[in-house]
Amino acid sequence: MAIQIKTLDQLKLMRRAGLVVAESLDLMKAAIKPGVTRNDLNQIAIENLAKNKAKSNFLNYHGYPAVVCASVNNEIVHGIPDDAPLKDGDIISIDFGAIIEGWHGDSAFSLGVGTVDPADQKLMDVCEESMWRGIAAGKVGGHLTDISEAIESYINSQGKYGILREYGGHGIGTEMHQEPHVLNFGKAGMGPELKVGMALAIEPMITRGTHKTVTLEDEWTVVSEDGSRGAHFEHSFAFLPDGKPFVLTALDGGKAKLAEFGVEISSLLA
Repeated sequence: MAIQIKTLDQLKLMRRAGLVVAESLDLMKAAIKPGVTRNDLNQIAIENLAKNKAKSNFLNYHGYPAVVCASVNNEIVHGIPDDAPLKDGDIISIDFGAIIEGWHGDSAFSLGVGTVDPADQKLMDVCEESMWRGIAAGKVGGHLTDISEAIESYINSQGKYGILREYGGHGIGTEMHQEPHVLNFGKAGMGPELKVGMALAIEPMITRGTHKTVTLEDEWTVVSEDGSRGAHFEHSFAFLPDGKPFVLTALDGGKAKLAEFGVEISSLLA
């Protein structure tokens, strides 16, 4: 299947979806503390979707039963919300998306609950930083795996972490998951050429142990094979007609973080 190329007007709709995602994730982030349940967080997301007249792209996706994926500790991705209270020291990863007028946004974060083990905090910090470095490495005229190598090389420079192999980022647009698949590892200079109008969701997933995973009996929840804790971050970004990137699911378009790498974001969606 061909990679979908978007017009500026279509990317403006994706930005609207991205802002709903960003706002919703901030609301959930603010609510996370010991005693809160994953169902509580799911309800916050449901209410903000309704407030913004947006649809969920997670609910009923291949039968998925909620609007957020909420994964705790050794659950890396696709955890299903329930009524078990979060405990002090847990790690929770929230993945969430929204649709505005048929266009999708998708983003994720990991956060410590209460007092966090410094090694768990470093795990999350490394994962988040690798995502930004991947986005910063993506340039019009470059290649898809330039992003992959930037993610992998940073993670490997920070310690021994398992980088999930079966799961990665993806194209995004009129569907949540589109071509191309974006690996979080690999050699630069390979894969499709990066072009104006492409939109990609970049999402590293790492553990403090092995890269190997197991899917639980619910057929959704992905856990680390060795029980080690994991982290997951994601942003959707696009290449605008001026050739510059813009992070569709970041409130500031990625301006502050990408500036750290000498990358200027597009002003066309500001």
